[in-house]
Amino acid sequence: MIIDLPDTNVSKISKALVSVREEGGAVALGRVLTLIIVSHHGVDEEAIEAANDASREHPMRVIVLMEKDPDGDPRLDAQIRVGGDAGASEVVLLHAYGPAGSNSESLVTGLLLPDAPVVAWWPADTPPAPSRSAIGRIAQRRITDAAQQPDPHAWLDRLGEMYAPGDTDLAWTRLTRWREQLAAVLDQPPYEPVTAVEVLGGADSPSTPLLAAWLRLQLQVPVDWRYLDAAEWKSGIKSVRLTRESGDILLARPEPGIAVLTQPGQPSHDLAFPRRSLRECLAEELRRLDPDLLYGRVITEGCALLDSDDREA
Repeated sequence: MIIDLPDTNVSKISKALVSVREEGGAVALGRVLTLIIVSHHGVDEEAIEAANDASREHPMRVIVLMEKDPDGDPRLDAQIRVGGDAGASEVVLLHAYGPAGSNSESLVTGLLLPDAPVVAWWPADTPPAPSRSAIGRIAQRRITDAAQQPDPHAWLDRLGEMYAPGDTDLAWTRLTRWREQLAAVLDQPPYEPVTAVEVLGGADSPSTPLLAAWLRLQLQVPVDWRYLDAAEWKSGIKSVRLTRESGDILLARPEPGIAVLTQPGQPSHDLAFPRRSLRECLAEELRRLDPDLLYGRVITEGCALLDSDDREA
Protein backbone atom coordinates (compact mmCIF):
# COMPACT_ATOMS: atom_id res chain seq x y z
CA MET A 1 0.00 0.00 0.00
CA ILE A 2 1.26 3.46 -0.93
CA ILE A 3 -0.05 6.67 0.62
CA ASP A 4 0.95 10.05 -0.85
CA LEU A 5 1.07 13.10 1.41
CA PRO A 6 1.82 16.22 -0.68
CA ASP A 7 2.75 19.51 0.99
CA THR A 8 2.69 18.04 4.49
CA ASN A 9 4.63 18.20 7.77
CA VAL A 10 6.20 15.74 10.21
CA SER A 11 3.20 15.78 12.55
CA LYS A 12 0.80 14.78 9.76
CA ILE A 13 3.17 12.04 8.59
CA SER A 14 3.42 10.63 12.11
CA LYS A 15 -0.38 10.61 12.47
CA ALA A 16 -0.71 8.88 9.08
CA LEU A 17 1.70 6.15 10.23
CA VAL A 18 -0.38 5.56 13.35
CA SER A 19 -3.55 5.43 11.26
CA VAL A 20 -2.01 2.93 8.84
CA ARG A 21 -1.00 0.64 11.70
CA GLU A 22 -4.44 0.83 13.30
CA GLU A 23 -6.33 0.18 10.07
CA GLY A 24 -4.03 -2.42 8.57
CA GLY A 25 -2.83 -4.17 11.69
CA ALA A 26 0.83 -3.40 11.08
CA VAL A 27 2.64 -3.57 14.41
CA ALA A 28 5.56 -1.26 15.10
CA LEU A 29 6.67 -3.22 18.15
CA GLY A 30 8.39 -5.77 15.91
CA ARG A 31 10.65 -3.12 14.36
CA VAL A 32 14.19 -3.40 15.68
CA LEU A 33 15.75 -0.22 14.27
CA THR A 34 15.28 2.89 12.17
CA LEU A 35 17.27 3.13 8.94
CA ILE A 36 17.70 6.62 7.51
CA ILE A 37 18.70 6.76 3.83
CA VAL A 38 20.05 10.20 2.90
CA SER A 39 20.46 11.70 -0.56
CA HIS A 40 20.70 15.22 -1.92
CA HIS A 41 19.70 14.37 -5.47
CA GLY A 42 17.19 11.60 -5.00
CA VAL A 43 17.85 7.97 -4.22
CA ASP A 44 17.71 5.14 -6.68
CA GLU A 45 14.96 2.58 -6.15
CA GLU A 46 17.74 -0.03 -5.88
CA ALA A 47 18.66 1.34 -2.44
CA ILE A 48 15.03 1.21 -1.27
CA GLU A 49 14.65 -2.32 -2.61
CA ALA A 50 17.84 -3.36 -0.81
CA ALA A 51 16.44 -1.94 2.43
CA ASN A 52 13.13 -3.73 1.85
CA ASP A 53 14.93 -7.03 1.27
CA ALA A 54 17.16 -6.52 4.31
CA SER A 55 14.06 -5.75 6.41
CA ARG A 56 12.97 -9.39 6.12
CA GLU A 57 15.95 -10.19 8.32
CA HIS A 58 15.85 -6.91 10.27
CA PRO A 59 12.27 -5.53 10.52
CA MET A 60 12.65 -1.77 10.62
CA ARG A 61 11.30 1.64 9.73
CA VAL A 62 13.03 3.13 6.71
CA ILE A 63 13.12 6.90 6.34
CA VAL A 64 14.34 8.09 2.95
CA LEU A 65 15.34 11.76 3.09
CA MET A 66 15.82 13.50 -0.26
CA GLU A 67 16.75 17.16 -0.36
CA LYS A 68 15.69 18.76 -3.65
CA ASP A 69 15.92 22.22 -5.21
CA PRO A 70 17.54 24.06 -2.25
CA ASP A 71 16.65 27.42 -3.83
CA GLY A 72 12.98 26.59 -4.35
CA ASP A 73 9.95 27.36 -2.22
CA PRO A 74 9.82 25.45 1.10
CA ARG A 75 7.70 22.33 0.86
CA LEU A 76 7.69 18.81 2.23
CA ASP A 77 6.13 16.00 0.23
CA ALA A 78 5.93 12.52 1.70
CA GLN A 79 5.00 9.02 0.71
CA ILE A 80 4.33 6.08 3.04
CA ARG A 81 4.81 2.51 1.84
CA VAL A 82 3.68 -0.50 3.85
CA GLY A 83 2.80 -4.10 3.17
CA GLY A 84 3.97 -5.61 -0.09
CA ASP A 85 5.50 -2.30 -1.18
CA ALA A 86 7.82 -2.20 1.84
CA GLY A 87 8.92 -5.75 2.60
CA ALA A 88 8.86 -6.24 6.36
CA SER A 89 9.40 -2.54 6.99
CA GLU A 90 7.57 0.75 6.92
CA VAL A 91 9.06 3.11 4.34
CA VAL A 92 8.64 6.86 4.63
CA LEU A 93 9.93 8.93 1.70
CA LEU A 94 10.52 12.60 2.42
CA HIS A 95 11.04 15.05 -0.46
CA ALA A 96 12.26 18.29 1.12
CA TYR A 97 12.35 21.41 -1.07
CA GLY A 98 14.03 24.73 -0.38
CA PRO A 99 14.59 25.75 3.27
CA ALA A 100 12.44 22.79 4.36
CA GLY A 101 15.48 20.59 3.79
CA SER A 102 17.95 22.77 5.65
CA ASN A 103 17.33 21.10 9.02
CA SER A 104 17.38 17.41 8.20
CA GLU A 105 17.57 16.35 11.85
CA SER A 106 14.22 17.98 12.67
CA LEU A 107 12.60 16.25 9.68
CA VAL A 108 13.44 12.75 10.90
CA THR A 109 13.48 13.08 14.70
CA GLY A 110 9.70 12.94 15.03
CA LEU A 111 9.56 9.81 12.86
CA LEU A 112 12.16 7.68 14.64
CA LEU A 113 11.02 4.52 16.40
CA PRO A 114 11.15 5.08 20.17
CA ASP A 115 13.99 3.37 22.05
CA ALA A 116 15.36 1.75 18.88
CA PRO A 117 18.84 2.12 17.36
CA VAL A 118 19.30 4.47 14.42
CA VAL A 119 21.41 3.60 11.38
CA ALA A 120 22.24 6.20 8.73
CA TRP A 121 23.12 5.21 5.17
CA TRP A 122 24.39 7.43 2.38
CA PRO A 123 24.12 5.32 -0.83
CA ALA A 124 25.96 7.96 -2.88
CA ASP A 125 26.01 11.59 -1.73
CA THR A 126 28.07 11.59 1.44
CA PRO A 127 29.05 14.45 3.78
CA PRO A 128 32.81 14.97 4.28
CA ALA A 129 32.60 13.67 7.86
CA PRO A 130 29.43 11.55 8.31
CA SER A 131 29.70 11.36 12.11
CA ARG A 132 29.62 15.16 12.35
CA SER A 133 26.66 15.65 10.02
CA ALA A 134 23.17 16.37 11.34
CA ILE A 135 21.93 12.84 10.61
CA GLY A 136 25.21 11.19 11.58
CA ARG A 137 25.07 12.68 15.08
CA ILE A 138 21.83 10.86 15.91
CA ALA A 139 22.91 7.50 14.44
CA GLN A 140 24.68 4.64 16.21
CA ARG A 141 25.96 3.27 12.89
CA ARG A 142 26.84 5.23 9.74
CA ILE A 143 27.19 3.44 6.39
CA THR A 144 28.92 4.92 3.34
CA ASP A 145 30.06 3.44 0.03
CA ALA A 146 33.45 4.39 -1.40
CA ALA A 147 32.55 2.79 -4.74
CA GLN A 148 29.78 5.37 -5.24
CA GLN A 149 31.92 8.44 -4.55
CA PRO A 150 32.99 10.73 -7.43
CA ASP A 151 36.64 9.88 -6.60
CA PRO A 152 36.73 6.55 -4.69
CA HIS A 153 40.50 6.64 -4.19
CA ALA A 154 40.47 10.13 -2.68
CA TRP A 155 37.59 9.05 -0.44
CA LEU A 156 39.60 6.07 0.80
CA ASP A 157 42.55 8.31 1.62
CA ARG A 158 40.30 10.32 3.92
CA LEU A 159 38.48 7.46 5.64
CA GLY A 160 41.02 7.18 8.45
CA GLU A 161 41.11 10.93 9.06
CA MET A 162 37.35 11.28 9.50
CA TYR A 163 36.72 7.92 11.20
CA ALA A 164 34.55 7.79 14.31
CA PRO A 165 33.35 4.64 16.12
CA GLY A 166 30.18 3.49 14.38
CA ASP A 167 31.40 4.32 10.87
CA THR A 168 31.65 1.64 8.20
CA ASP A 169 31.89 1.47 4.42
CA LEU A 170 30.42 -1.07 2.00
CA ALA A 171 33.84 -1.37 0.34
CA TRP A 172 34.83 -3.16 3.55
CA THR A 173 31.64 -5.24 3.70
CA ARG A 174 32.27 -6.58 0.20
CA LEU A 175 35.48 -8.17 1.53
CA THR A 176 33.78 -10.56 3.94
CA ARG A 177 34.06 -13.64 1.70
CA TRP A 178 37.69 -12.89 0.87
CA ARG A 179 38.58 -12.46 4.54
CA GLU A 180 36.70 -15.60 5.58
CA GLN A 181 38.38 -17.74 2.92
CA LEU A 182 41.88 -16.44 3.62
CA ALA A 183 41.43 -16.85 7.37
CA ALA A 184 40.19 -20.43 6.87
CA VAL A 185 43.25 -21.30 4.76
CA LEU A 186 45.67 -19.95 7.34
CA ASP A 187 43.84 -21.87 10.06
CA GLN A 188 44.93 -25.16 8.48
CA PRO A 189 48.32 -26.92 8.61
CA PRO A 190 51.12 -26.32 7.94
CA TYR A 191 51.09 -23.47 10.44
CA GLU A 192 53.89 -21.53 8.80
CA PRO A 193 54.26 -17.77 9.03
CA VAL A 194 53.41 -15.73 5.95
CA THR A 195 56.47 -13.81 4.76
CA ALA A 196 54.95 -11.69 1.97
CA VAL A 197 51.57 -10.80 0.48
CA GLU A 198 50.44 -9.60 -2.94
CA VAL A 199 46.98 -8.14 -3.61
CA LEU A 200 45.76 -7.22 -7.09
CA GLY A 201 42.49 -5.56 -8.04
CA GLY A 202 40.71 -3.58 -10.71
CA ALA A 203 41.21 0.16 -10.92
CA ASP A 204 37.58 0.69 -9.87
CA SER A 205 37.94 -1.36 -6.67
CA PRO A 206 38.26 0.62 -3.42
CA SER A 207 38.10 -2.74 -1.62
CA THR A 208 41.58 -3.66 -2.89
CA PRO A 209 43.59 -1.36 -0.57
CA LEU A 210 41.27 -2.20 2.33
CA LEU A 211 42.02 -5.91 1.90
CA ALA A 212 45.73 -5.10 1.65
CA ALA A 213 45.52 -3.00 4.83
CA TRP A 214 43.70 -5.80 6.68
CA LEU A 215 46.36 -8.34 5.70
CA ARG A 216 49.15 -5.88 6.61
CA LEU A 217 47.61 -5.32 10.03
CA GLN A 218 46.82 -8.95 10.78
CA LEU A 219 49.97 -10.61 9.42
CA GLN A 220 52.49 -7.85 10.14
CA VAL A 221 54.39 -8.52 6.90
CA PRO A 222 55.00 -6.38 3.80
CA VAL A 223 52.06 -6.24 1.42
CA ASP A 224 52.57 -5.44 -2.26
CA TRP A 225 49.29 -4.23 -3.73
CA ARG A 226 48.34 -2.47 -6.93
CA TYR A 227 45.50 -1.72 -9.30
CA LEU A 228 45.32 -3.49 -12.66
CA ASP A 229 44.30 -1.68 -15.81
CA ALA A 230 41.05 -2.54 -17.56
CA ALA A 231 42.80 -4.78 -20.06
CA GLU A 232 44.07 -7.01 -17.23
CA TRP A 233 40.99 -7.03 -15.00
CA LYS A 234 37.76 -5.10 -15.20
CA SER A 235 36.23 -4.93 -11.74
CA GLY A 236 36.79 -5.90 -8.10
CA ILE A 237 39.62 -7.85 -6.53
CA LYS A 238 41.57 -10.11 -8.87
CA SER A 239 43.85 -12.15 -6.58
CA VAL A 240 45.64 -12.55 -3.27
CA ARG A 241 48.95 -14.38 -2.96
CA LEU A 242 50.34 -15.43 0.45
CA THR A 243 53.97 -16.51 0.47
CA ARG A 244 55.14 -19.15 2.97
CA GLU A 245 58.23 -21.38 3.19
CA SER A 246 56.37 -24.40 1.78
CA GLY A 247 55.04 -22.44 -1.19
CA ASP A 248 52.49 -19.84 -2.22
CA ILE A 249 48.79 -19.83 -1.47
CA LEU A 250 46.92 -18.19 -4.33
CA LEU A 251 43.26 -17.17 -4.28
CA ALA A 252 42.51 -15.78 -7.72
CA ARG A 253 39.51 -15.10 -9.90
CA PRO A 254 40.01 -16.20 -13.51
CA GLU A 255 36.66 -14.60 -14.27
CA PRO A 256 34.03 -12.66 -12.29
CA GLY A 257 32.01 -14.86 -9.97
CA ILE A 258 34.51 -17.71 -9.71
CA ALA A 259 37.70 -18.04 -7.63
CA VAL A 260 40.35 -20.75 -7.69
CA LEU A 261 42.24 -21.64 -4.52
CA THR A 262 45.70 -23.10 -5.13
CA GLN A 263 47.86 -24.48 -2.28
CA PRO A 264 51.15 -26.45 -2.25
CA GLY A 265 50.60 -30.22 -2.34
CA GLN A 266 46.82 -29.98 -2.76
CA PRO A 267 44.48 -30.00 -5.75
CA SER A 268 43.05 -26.64 -6.73
CA HIS A 269 39.52 -25.80 -5.64
CA ASP A 270 36.91 -23.81 -7.56
CA LEU A 271 34.89 -21.50 -5.32
CA ALA A 272 31.78 -19.44 -5.97
CA PHE A 273 32.82 -15.80 -5.53
CA PRO A 274 30.06 -13.60 -7.00
CA ARG A 275 30.06 -9.90 -6.30
CA ARG A 276 28.00 -9.33 -3.18
CA SER A 277 24.68 -7.65 -3.77
CA LEU A 278 23.69 -4.39 -2.15
CA ARG A 279 21.06 -6.26 -0.14
CA GLU A 280 23.64 -8.73 1.24
CA CYS A 281 26.03 -5.97 2.26
CA LEU A 282 23.32 -3.87 3.91
CA ALA A 283 21.86 -6.86 5.78
CA GLU A 284 25.31 -7.77 7.09
CA GLU A 285 25.95 -4.28 8.39
CA LEU A 286 22.57 -4.24 10.15
CA ARG A 287 23.40 -7.46 12.03
CA ARG A 288 25.72 -5.55 14.32
CA LEU A 289 24.82 -2.21 15.78
CA ASP A 290 27.92 -1.82 17.89
CA PRO A 291 31.06 -0.20 16.40
CA ASP A 292 33.11 -2.37 14.04
CA LEU A 293 36.41 -2.00 15.85
CA LEU A 294 38.36 -4.08 13.32
CA TYR A 295 37.24 -1.82 10.49
CA GLY A 296 38.37 1.17 12.53
CA ARG A 297 41.81 -0.37 13.05
CA VAL A 298 42.15 -1.29 9.37
CA ILE A 299 41.43 2.21 8.02
CA THR A 300 43.61 3.90 10.63
CA GLU A 301 46.44 1.55 11.65
CA GLY A 302 46.44 -0.80 8.64
CA CYS A 303 46.34 1.93 6.01
CA ALA A 304 49.04 3.84 7.87
CA LEU A 305 51.26 0.74 7.77
CA LEU A 306 50.70 0.43 4.02
CA ASP A 307 51.61 4.08 3.55
CA SER A 308 54.75 3.59 5.64
CA ASP A 309 55.77 0.59 3.52
CA ASP A 310 55.26 2.64 0.34
CA ARG A 311 57.45 5.47 1.65
CA GLU A 312 60.21 3.04 2.66
CA ALA A 313 60.08 1.35 -0.74
